[in-house]
Amino acid sequence: MIRTNLATRPFYNERAVHIVLALAAVVVVGFTAWTVGRLVSLSARRTALAAEIRRDEAAAAAHRQAADAIRRRIDPKVLELTVAQAREANALIDQRAFSWTEFFNLIERTLPGGVRLSSVAPHFEQGITSVTMVVTGRRAEDIDAFMERLEATGAFTDVLPRTEDFTEEGLHRTVIVGRYLGGAGAPAARAVERSSR
Repeated sequence: MIRTNLATRPFYNERAVHIVLALAAVVVVGFTAWTVGRLVSLSARRTALAAEIRRDEAAAAAHRQAADAIRRRIDPKVLELTVAQAREANALIDQRAFSWTEFFNLIERTLPGGVRLSSVAPHFEQGITSVTMVVTGRRAEDIDAFMERLEATGAFTDVLPRTEDFTEEGLHRTVIVGRYLGGAGAPAARAVERSSR
């Protein structure tokens, strides 16, 4: 009995190959379906965003046209007058917010014994309060000490002498200018008062 394989090709297990190919095809078809679904979803989102952008651009153009129409109706002289009145109203509000009691209490606590306050003139501009004071004293050192005490309170900054001369009585007279920040420096002013005693 002859036990020889007469086949010209070796035997392969074709079933395993078919299964592998079928699985690969399923994976490819699934990935393709997912890609197509994602592409459709992104395309729909892009279309929706483009429509939203067109709506926003149209609304912005309509607002610009409305603003231009309003600007054309406004008389420049009336606008100028309104701005001037608003500035005047803001200045009045600033003046009303200025507490003379608080200010003079602060001056009283920091004024050395040999210095007298002759006049005070606050000036309000764009939210900044500057104060011009005329003080007299027997010695220039006392006036310098007063300016230092004002700055030490924290309620004043940039306190500087503008002009200095002598009165008929021979006293030093100095015009002092500084920015007044308000009552935020009151606790510091009390500390300055205690240290000066």
